[in-house]
Amino acid sequence: MTGEGRVVAVLGPTNTGKTTYAIERMLAYRTGIIGLPLRLLAREVYDRIVALRGPSVVALVTGEERIVPPRTQYWVCTVEAMPEGMGADLVAVDEIQLCADPERGHVFTDRLLRARGLHETLFMGSDTMRGTIAALVPKAQFIKRERMSELTYVGQKKISRMRPRSAIVGFSVENVYAIAELIRRTKGGAAVVMGALSPRTRNAQVEMYQNGEVDYLVATDAIGMGLNLDVDHVAFSALSKFDGRRMRPLAPNELAQIAGRAGRGFKSGTFGVTGDAAPLDDNVARAIMDHQFTPQNKINWRNPALQFGSITRLVNTLEMSPDHERLYKAREADDLRVLKTLGEDAEIAARCTDGPSVRLLWDVCRIPDFRGISNAEHASLLETIFNYLHQRGEIPDDWLARQIQRIDRTDGDIDALSKRLAFIRTWTYVTQRKGWTSDESHWRHEARVVEDRLSDALHERLTQRFVDRRTSVLLRRLGQKEAMVAEVNETGEVTVEGEFVGKLDGFRFRQDKGAGAAEDKTIKTASLQALAPQFHLRADRFYNAPDTEIDFTEQGGLMWGSSAVGKLVLGSDPLKPGVDVFVDDVAGPEVAQKVQRRLQHFIDRKIAALFEPLVALAKDEALTGLARGFAYRMVENFGILPRADIADEVKALDQDARGALRKHGLRFGQFTIFMQLLLKPAPTRLRLVLWSLSKGLQEFPESPPPGLVTIPVDTSAPEGAATMSGYRNAGTRAIRIDMLERLADMLRSEDSRGGFEAKPDMLSITGMTLEQFAALMEGLGYKAEKLERTKVKAVDTVIPNDGAVMAADTGAADDTPVMDVASEEPAGGIVAQPTPAQPDDIVAETADMPDDGIAPMIEELAETPEVSDHIPDSVAEETPQGTAPDAKIAGPETEVYYSFTWGRAAPRANQGPRRGAGAGDARPQGKGKPAARGKKGAPRGDKGGNKSQNFSARPAKQEKPIDPDNPFAAALMGLKSK
Repeated sequence: MTGEGRVVAVLGPTNTGKTTYAIERMLAYRTGIIGLPLRLLAREVYDRIVALRGPSVVALVTGEERIVPPRTQYWVCTVEAMPEGMGADLVAVDEIQLCADPERGHVFTDRLLRARGLHETLFMGSDTMRGTIAALVPKAQFIKRERMSELTYVGQKKISRMRPRSAIVGFSVENVYAIAELIRRTKGGAAVVMGALSPRTRNAQVEMYQNGEVDYLVATDAIGMGLNLDVDHVAFSALSKFDGRRMRPLAPNELAQIAGRAGRGFKSGTFGVTGDAAPLDDNVARAIMDHQFTPQNKINWRNPALQFGSITRLVNTLEMSPDHERLYKAREADDLRVLKTLGEDAEIAARCTDGPSVRLLWDVCRIPDFRGISNAEHASLLETIFNYLHQRGEIPDDWLARQIQRIDRTDGDIDALSKRLAFIRTWTYVTQRKGWTSDESHWRHEARVVEDRLSDALHERLTQRFVDRRTSVLLRRLGQKEAMVAEVNETGEVTVEGEFVGKLDGFRFRQDKGAGAAEDKTIKTASLQALAPQFHLRADRFYNAPDTEIDFTEQGGLMWGSSAVGKLVLGSDPLKPGVDVFVDDVAGPEVAQKVQRRLQHFIDRKIAALFEPLVALAKDEALTGLARGFAYRMVENFGILPRADIADEVKALDQDARGALRKHGLRFGQFTIFMQLLLKPAPTRLRLVLWSLSKGLQEFPESPPPGLVTIPVDTSAPEGAATMSGYRNAGTRAIRIDMLERLADMLRSEDSRGGFEAKPDMLSITGMTLEQFAALMEGLGYKAEKLERTKVKAVDTVIPNDGAVMAADTGAADDTPVMDVASEEPAGGIVAQPTPAQPDDIVAETADMPDDGIAPMIEELAETPEVSDHIPDSVAEETPQGTAPDAKIAGPETEVYYSFTWGRAAPRANQGPRRGAGAGDARPQGKGKPAARGKKGAPRGDKGGNKSQNFSARPAKQEKPIDPDNPFAAALMGLKSK
């Protein structure tokens, strides 16, 4: 590559346009070669020249990529891949100061000493190389270029406070990833650029940064080698690096090379430190800003005149020392180290007995160790390749296919893909060597396809891990201070600038959670700013919505569809609760007031509709005196009051007052004073909410399921909750208060002292079994005695026309249970015959007979002998089929029944203490004469109809006047007149 053209050294700091100058000079000639320090930079320059001259005349040659058109005029290469002996008009080498690099410096030194163009040779780099170039190339001319913009040191700054268009530099993969992750959480994401990335991945990441998808770049020192990026600030996260052998501090000129990426063109830039990096020394910072560095007086050198007579001779020539004071022998490089390792192998030594074999071994040893596993592993791979090439003249297709196929996988994380990409780079390099494979174009294509596939997958993984597009977009638009467009779909999902940010629940924004607090704050700030107009639109729609779209919950919440928009709070009046709205502050007071008014209208109308009888009672001006006070108590207790709590007030009410109250649907029950219409499910649900608000409860009791007569007692419920639910606790179960009053009406006609049995109607209205009914009665204050008796079988009988008929028809039997034979199937399958119809005169006579006349007749019936269980002989003599003649005849069947007597004072107001007798007494006021106990404790009447008489010295009780509003008033007046 020697020639007689002029040699020019274009020196200066970064951002002086040196590379651009070299490209312009090369394109001024017919042919040219330019060597660049990085594969990434070579690809960038190649793309620039292709854009100017077209792809048909531009070649790209790197260790892993080779694009050589037939009519190539301009060669863009890495420094190691620069072709020799081409006789190009211009030869240029960029970043010539890398002659001092411990790893690759000897290659740049070789180009400095030996690479020449026919007409012109250019060396571009730092001004620190001026003395060395002048000493080694005496004919060199120097052109000094000044930086086009200023570079200023700004000290230390946290990553979270880093301004947009900044590059943070790390010197290890782990450090780069950690910084990128932190920026993703705080700033929305960052592009990642490392020398180990393929050009395809690097270009995709850089493009993402350049077009503004992200505002931050995290990179290694690879960006210092001529990559032209739109960077305003460069921050160092560390000031030392591992150079392949040891950790060493970065020299000021190395820091300047990286810091110079800030402020491209005529735009000034800044640099500083971040993270754990200590602030720069003042002298170092000043040297970087003034571009004043220690000259490079010595550079690396390795003997280029190699001799291939033997492995030993080759090693000796590689280890020769230079004879110039400016040169010093380069340290042992990877290719020399692996050459020594393979030279010790007996098989390799036996094969390398001639010059071509040694040259082939050296070419194999120059395969870079992209994998970076170990020297022994790398040497083993190169030994296999050399043996194939030496023995067969090429690498076997099947073996090479297996190596590539093992790597052709795109699953895994970033580390896995990075390792596969490093592995495929080895085979990309191998397939680029001329004559090493049977079909060079095929294998180059196969390796390139796999590398591209892995590169795309790695770019995708890097973007997924280190870029939150949503936060990045929102931050960028916030920085531009432009109005952002928010959209809310039918399900409430909110998108801002096309990015999903959360859901609008009523009038509160529920943001989609990010990876950290900083990201959440960014999303919320941007989202609420864009949502401000949406709140007003939604408030207008809500204000005009019908009441059917609004509802309240059992915990006092107010819902609009499935969205919570407010809650009920205690108001000045039990029937006038207030409303607290759930509206974000950003929506503004106007929206909040509109929502509050609409909810207040809703709940006021709901109370007026469901509590119409109670509201009418409260507004009835005709009520005066005790009646008005009683009405106030009913309103205060939402239409339900245990009678025991107000027994004295009830006694004090006269018939006129009661009649006036009954007009409003008020029912004076034995246990509870209530309004029947307010026991429906909807009023009950609202009553519990209003009552819970008045009591200041934190958790409101739930209303019972509709349609149930009894429910289990909730022991954890607050006192009074059962009453507000429309139930009265009785033992382990609670019974609905209106059904309890019906039961009380039935119990009035029973002998609560002598004992009575449960009638079918009692079990029917409660929906209980006999055992459950017994427990309920005990809860109401009765004693339930469990007894047994012989089961009465239904048979065909002839009922005589005597007093028994009257007893059966009137139902005025004594305390002895009377079986309803028509309703029970007898044992043995014999069906009872229906009772003959009775004469009308007997029925009428019995109906008009007073109780004192019916009772003796019932007692006489009690002495009537029971119907015989004997079955006619014709039936008894028959032996059922399959029954042995000597089988025992089963004994009489027994049945269980309960006898109920009043046993204790009933609890007051759902488990409260009992007040005294009278209206507060929970025992139904019915027959109360004592009864003697018969066999097995069964109650019975006195024989012979003898009745004990009661005498009292009290004056006769004055009869109460008949209430004219009573629906039975006419019948009662007729009975009284008789």
